Amino acid sequence: MNPHPFAPGSGASFYDYLVAERPDLLPSATPMKAGAEPLTVPHGTTVLAMVFAAGVVVAGDRMASDGQSVSSRRMDKVIQTDAHSALAISGAVGPCLEMAKLFTTELEYYEKIEGRRLSLLGKANKLGQMVRGNLAMAMQGLAVIPLFAGFDTLRGVGRVFKYDVAGGKTEELDFVTAGSGGGHARGALKRQFRPGMGRDQAVEMALLALLDAADDDLATAGPDPVRGIYPTVMVIDAEGVTQVAEDAVRGHAARVLGGKE
Repeated sequence: MNPHPFAPGSGASFYDYLVAERPDLLPSATPMKAGAEPLTVPHGTTVLAMVFAAGVVVAGDRMASDGQSVSSRRMDKVIQTDAHSALAISGAVGPCLEMAKLFTTELEYYEKIEGRRLSLLGKANKLGQMVRGNLAMAMQGLAVIPLFAGFDTLRGVGRVFKYDVAGGKTEELDFVTAGSGGGHARGALKRQFRPGMGRDQAVEMALLALLDAADDDLATAGPDPVRGIYPTVMVIDAEGVTQVAEDAVRGHAARVLGGKE
């Protein structure tokens, strides 16, 4: 008889418990017919993360697209996962949000069972396992391609990770991007990124990269002063995760837009 999932010695992974005992509750449990056409569903687009002197900045535009149409202009793609980490999602909106919730629960579960937090690298590895578990759904057009970023309390530095559709994990020392406009955002960051940047400089550079992506990618939205919609931006440092207030993002965006004139 299997032990109760919350009993001592039962293991500290909620995700592994679901895989073994309740696979029907996993996001990838939806049955798909072999040879079926890829599904058309709303997709989140451009997200990025970059290292600065005291930690990391994670940002995402707010648009979700459905083919050639706008599905939402106010989607939040940057999600805090625990006290010192955050996830930025791109891909099929439904599976992305489900995976983000499951990953957050996984980290909470581990902390409750073990009485300590999983290391940042351990979190990154666990996320890769979950992305790999979604591969069958990805082949049907329901891909989840996240970015993961956090402050490594053991090393005292910010770290950023990117993933491929099969769960392959790569750590970068400077910045990572994902989504339909990720290539354009990466080009902007390659031109502007400098090691050791301050917090405000990194926030404005993130907004500039999203603005460049929006110029060239129809599915990415930059700062929108007319509608009052601005990218979601989070800063992670030794003090934890802080979402940059909308008024502050508006001020940073005004300076970025002014510099583009």
